[in-house]
Amino acid sequence: MELKGKIEKILEVETGISKAGKEWSKQSLVIKTEDDFNNLVCVSAFGDKVKKLRDLKIGMAMTILCNVYSREYNGKYYHNIDGYHFTINSNNELSDKDMVTFDDDENLPF
Repeated sequence: MELKGKIEKILEVETGISKAGKEWSKQSLVIKTEDDFNNLVCVSAFGDKVKKLRDLKIGMAMTILCNVYSREYNGKYYHNIDGYHFTINSNNELSDKDMVTFDDDENLPF
Protein backbone atom coordinates (compact mmCIF):
# COMPACT_ATOMS: atom_id res chain seq x y z
CA MET A 1 0.00 0.00 0.00
CA GLU A 2 1.24 3.51 -0.78
CA LEU A 3 0.57 6.33 1.66
CA LYS A 4 1.25 10.01 0.90
CA GLY A 5 1.09 12.84 3.39
CA LYS A 6 2.94 15.14 5.75
CA ILE A 7 4.46 14.16 9.07
CA GLU A 8 2.15 15.30 11.86
CA LYS A 9 3.96 13.67 14.80
CA ILE A 10 7.10 11.62 15.42
CA LEU A 11 6.76 9.24 18.34
CA GLU A 12 9.59 8.09 20.61
CA VAL A 13 11.66 5.02 19.77
CA GLU A 14 10.49 1.88 21.58
CA THR A 15 12.86 -0.99 22.35
CA GLY A 16 12.59 -4.41 23.91
CA ILE A 17 13.58 -8.05 23.80
CA SER A 18 11.52 -10.65 21.94
CA LYS A 19 10.49 -14.05 23.35
CA ALA A 20 13.37 -15.48 21.31
CA GLY A 21 15.81 -13.19 23.16
CA LYS A 22 16.53 -10.81 20.28
CA GLU A 23 16.56 -7.03 20.73
CA TRP A 24 14.11 -5.00 18.68
CA SER A 25 13.39 -1.32 18.09
CA LYS A 26 10.36 0.44 16.66
CA GLN A 27 9.47 4.04 15.85
CA SER A 28 6.11 5.34 14.66
CA LEU A 29 5.17 8.37 12.59
CA VAL A 30 1.73 9.94 12.35
CA ILE A 31 1.08 10.99 8.77
CA LYS A 32 -1.66 13.42 7.76
CA THR A 33 -2.99 12.50 4.32
CA GLU A 34 -4.92 14.74 1.95
CA ASP A 35 -8.13 12.75 2.53
CA ASP A 36 -11.16 14.64 3.86
CA PHE A 37 -11.98 12.19 6.65
CA ASN A 38 -9.89 9.83 8.80
CA ASN A 39 -6.73 11.44 7.49
CA LEU A 40 -4.32 10.61 10.35
CA VAL A 41 -2.43 7.32 9.93
CA CYS A 42 0.20 5.90 12.28
CA VAL A 43 2.96 3.98 10.46
CA SER A 44 5.64 1.99 12.29
CA ALA A 45 9.23 1.32 11.27
CA PHE A 46 11.28 -1.54 12.71
CA GLY A 47 14.95 -2.43 13.07
CA ASP A 48 17.40 -0.67 10.76
CA LYS A 49 14.61 1.55 9.37
CA VAL A 50 14.48 3.40 12.73
CA LYS A 51 17.99 4.82 12.16
CA LYS A 52 16.94 6.15 8.77
CA LEU A 53 14.04 8.10 10.28
CA ARG A 54 16.10 10.16 12.75
CA ASP A 55 16.54 13.12 10.37
CA LEU A 56 12.83 13.55 9.65
CA LYS A 57 11.02 16.68 10.82
CA ILE A 58 7.36 17.46 11.47
CA GLY A 59 5.73 18.91 8.35
CA MET A 60 7.89 17.04 5.82
CA ALA A 61 5.99 15.61 2.85
CA MET A 62 6.65 11.96 2.15
CA THR A 63 5.49 8.76 0.52
CA ILE A 64 5.57 5.50 2.45
CA LEU A 65 5.19 1.98 1.09
CA CYS A 66 3.72 -0.17 3.82
CA ASN A 67 2.20 -3.51 4.71
CA VAL A 68 -1.24 -3.40 6.30
CA TYR A 69 -2.39 -6.45 8.23
CA SER A 70 -4.61 -7.58 11.10
CA ARG A 71 -4.21 -10.14 13.86
CA GLU A 72 -6.89 -11.75 16.00
CA TYR A 73 -6.57 -11.96 19.78
CA ASN A 74 -9.42 -13.17 22.01
CA GLY A 75 -12.01 -12.54 19.31
CA LYS A 76 -10.85 -8.99 18.54
CA TYR A 77 -8.79 -7.83 15.58
CA TYR A 78 -5.82 -5.50 15.88
CA HIS A 79 -4.32 -3.69 12.90
CA ASN A 80 -0.72 -2.87 12.08
CA ILE A 81 0.74 -0.61 9.41
CA ASP A 82 4.45 -1.33 8.93
CA GLY A 83 6.46 0.95 6.65
CA TYR A 84 9.26 -0.64 4.64
CA HIS A 85 10.20 2.09 2.11
CA PHE A 86 10.20 5.78 3.07
CA THR A 87 10.60 8.56 0.48
CA ILE A 88 10.78 12.29 1.17
CA ASN A 89 10.25 15.03 -1.39
CA SER A 90 13.30 17.25 -1.89
CA ASN A 91 11.20 20.43 -2.17
CA ASN A 92 8.84 19.29 0.61
CA GLU A 93 5.65 19.17 -1.44
CA LEU A 94 3.40 16.22 -2.17
CA SER A 95 4.51 15.38 -5.69
CA ASP A 96 5.97 12.37 -7.50
CA LYS A 97 8.72 14.40 -9.16
CA ASP A 98 12.05 15.03 -7.46
CA MET A 99 11.46 12.31 -4.86
CA VAL A 100 14.50 11.31 -2.84
CA THR A 101 14.63 7.84 -1.32
CA PHE A 102 16.56 6.78 1.76
CA ASP A 103 15.96 3.05 1.77
CA ASP A 104 17.82 0.18 0.19
CA ASP A 105 15.96 -2.35 -1.93
CA GLU A 106 17.75 -5.29 -0.30
CA ASN A 107 15.44 -5.14 2.73
CA LEU A 108 12.14 -5.35 0.84
CA PRO A 109 9.84 -8.05 2.22
CA PHE A 110 9.40 -9.75 -1.18
